[in-house]
Amino acid sequence: MTDNSDCVVLLHGLGRSARAMGRLEKALSADYSVINVDYPSRELAIEPLAQIAISGALEQCEEDAKVHFVTHSLGGILVRQYLQNHKIENLGRTIMLGPPNQGSELADFLANNILFEFYNGPSGQQLGTGKDSVPINLGHVDFELGVIAGNKSFNPVLTKLTSAQHDGIVSVDSSKVDGMTDHMVMPVTHTFMMMDANVIQQVQFFLSHGKFDHQAQGHDE
Repeated sequence: MTDNSDCVVLLHGLGRSARAMGRLEKALSADYSVINVDYPSRELAIEPLAQIAISGALEQCEEDAKVHFVTHSLGGILVRQYLQNHKIENLGRTIMLGPPNQGSELADFLANNILFEFYNGPSGQQLGTGKDSVPINLGHVDFELGVIAGNKSFNPVLTKLTSAQHDGIVSVDSSKVDGMTDHMVMPVTHTFMMMDANVIQQVQFFLSHGKFDHQAQGHDE
């Protein structure tokens, strides 16, 4: 069970800002103390980003409050990276939206593209599916985790690269990670999934119940 003394940390994705998580912040603020983190996602590698973003957020949570995470894309990888090196004694539940837990095929395709490297910075170069992929090398998770993947896309490039379902950036299969508690596929795109009303309802449900509401309308498993 959760209550309004719990702290929910929001972590946006690559190239975005805290504003992208604004609808989630508003929806969750009635029941939780919400920390909507703004971090320089394009300026540093994943390891220092995790330390900067999450350590700073934890300092804003009330002492002894249970800490939950709701993340989009890269934000989920930051949580996994942080928990590799730190233990949060009062860790609650984590929901990841469109996380490249097994890397992104699109990142592989654009790895040597100068514009991609310029726009996405060091962290973007670490999100591929090869031997140097940070998400893959992080291994399994050992915390309570719900993952929402999208299967709606307007990106013809990734469609050519893979026949698998994807959200335009991350394939459904790539969103999965060993040890996760629950997984749901919804008809949303990577870019806007954190703003979708049905996604937000599933986030609220998982925070309260530790599982998704698979009987609800608006998803496609």
